Amino acid sequence: MYLPALAKDLYKSQKEVEQLELELQKENTPVTQEEIKALLRKAKAELALLRKVLEGRKEQSRASLYKPKSIF
Repeated sequence: MYLPALAKDLYKSQKEVEQLELELQKENTPVTQEEIKALLRKAKAELALLRKVLEGRKEQSRASLYKPKSIF
């Protein structure tokens, strides 16, 4: 995946999590709160996945800089 596109997806996911957390604080009915909590769990899982992918991408690119080059 292209790094700038990944960063944009990460930003969108962070904003979605923040928005859902605000909605959860404002909502008073238990039924609606449970629906928002379910959406929030999914959004947080997606955010965690994107962060792992981004970190893996950075580690991989950094590792390739220090990888010994083959002479042959």
